[in-house]
Amino acid sequence: MERRNFLRVAVVGTAAAAFGGANWREAFAAGAQPGPSPYGPLQPVNSSGLVLPQGFSSRVIARSGQKVAGYTWHAAPDGGACFADGTGWIYVSNSEVPLVGGVGAIKFDAQGTITSAYRTLNFTSVNCAGGATPWNTWLSCEEIDRGYVYETDPWGVKAAVRRPAMGRFKHEACAADPVRKVVYLTEDVPDGCLYRFRPTTWGDLSAGTLEVMTGGTETSGPVGWAPVPDPDGSPTATRNQVSGAKRFNGGEGCYYADGTCWFTTKGDGRVWAYNASQSTISLTYDDSLVPAGTAPLTGVDNVTRSSGGDLFVAEDGGNMEICIITRDGVVAPFLQVPGQSGSEITGPAFSPDGSRLYFSSQRGTSGSSSGGITYEVSGPFRR
Repeated sequence: MERRNFLRVAVVGTAAAAFGGANWREAFAAGAQPGPSPYGPLQPVNSSGLVLPQGFSSRVIARSGQKVAGYTWHAAPDGGACFADGTGWIYVSNSEVPLVGGVGAIKFDAQGTITSAYRTLNFTSVNCAGGATPWNTWLSCEEIDRGYVYETDPWGVKAAVRRPAMGRFKHEACAADPVRKVVYLTEDVPDGCLYRFRPTTWGDLSAGTLEVMTGGTETSGPVGWAPVPDPDGSPTATRNQVSGAKRFNGGEGCYYADGTCWFTTKGDGRVWAYNASQSTISLTYDDSLVPAGTAPLTGVDNVTRSSGGDLFVAEDGGNMEICIITRDGVVAPFLQVPGQSGSEITGPAFSPDGSRLYFSSQRGTSGSSSGGITYEVSGPFRR
């Protein structure tokens, strides 16, 4: 048997055992392979500069350095999320630049018209990704050594609060699990870890226990968790404090839904699934297990999920695409941003009703952090 096929069979088999023989859908997703998109082929580039499936439209809602409803949109837009606001919604976006960093927000009415824009966090550093909480705050993460997590108010009314109990390390993204009452966190270094923070009181991130995932080098099977003795990370980095901490090569995006925490690792082109109820991991996608030259998804980065259960994974580099991984284990391009090879796609997030997808090209056509472009895509998303 050819080595790639052998590895794929091995991955699917071990995932099936981990998830239970009856759940073949999740087991098959461990070996997600290229196939036809449920949205059909991509069409020619449109007036917004995007390549989309038929039936979808797009618009540019913000450009770095230009005014949006009176607010100058920040440089290097990165991780983002949407929050319901009455009949409208808010899209928040990090700024991945040193010293200034922070978070900006755009508010929409029920028809999708921009009504206001504003700043919710200032003077932090390299705010990369983050995650939304069930109590409607945005956790903005610093991607620097011994960086912090900041809890911010999407409405910009309450002052942002630093959350040191969530650990000081090179943060990337996080995702809240309301069932187990924990927040998962990724770490963007080649020998990084996956963490979870267990607040003393759910809904209050001021105190709690930081834990790190433990286990061997296997890509599927059971894993454990152990407390990190010193979340401050000095003098010993958090990832090096627990013997047996499981290593992940460059943690990136993170998203929780329906008992699963999906997270990506850019160093090896993988999308992982942590089954929270069984405390097992498996591979949803691994670009090395796709026949050579056919991988539609490379440079995995931020990840989100539609209300219909499909994953949408943004590329840092690659072909500048957002790819879909369907519920049935098919991976295919959903959209492409041509002519911006010096950029990366960041901050994918769906509006509360699931009809609009927001994201940014962090450096746009210029290849500079001052050239960021933020888009909205509308259309018949599967729900």
